[in-house]
Amino acid sequence: MTMTTDSKALAVNEHEFSRRDRLFLDTNIWLYLFGPHKPKARAIDTYSSVLKRILDAGSRIYIDVLIVSEFINACARLNWHLATNRKIGFKAFRNSSSFKSVARSVSSDAARVMSHCLRVESGFSDMAATELLNEFVTGKCDFNDQVIIRLCKKEELTLITHDADFKGAGIPILTANHRLLN
Repeated sequence: MTMTTDSKALAVNEHEFSRRDRLFLDTNIWLYLFGPHKPKARAIDTYSSVLKRILDAGSRIYIDVLIVSEFINACARLNWHLATNRKIGFKAFRNSSSFKSVARSVSSDAARVMSHCLRVESGFSDMAATELLNEFVTGKCDFNDQVIIRLCKKEELTLITHDADFKGAGIPILTANHRLLN
């Protein structure tokens, strides 16, 4: 990929994927593809088509434990909301017999996600924790997003996301989100 680190986000639909691509899909993309609740049909169709093109091209997709954790926790909470409409607390739901089938489903979906990916370490132990916390305190950055940005920089990965919070992150980004593209 020939994007510089200060380049703007590019339209994911216009990118020609190749074996040279080193990609990191944000949790929101995996949720569109394999999550339990699918509110934005256009985004689902777009990113489903993108994943097919990525796989057909033989591009490499990387994932770290942060994305897996976010995916599992978001799916579990979405299922809790769908199953109970939050009439009982999440921990009570997680300890109920109803949760076992949800956990199996979420686990299966997480395994499907990981089957497309190569695992990579975020390198958190090498990151300046004080710097991360100081950025977080400003309110401008989600802590996990900061870790993802540093991982993408370190590993020279292109982020595919629908999250406008990554605007101006200084990493190569592919997206269908018009707020990121403008």
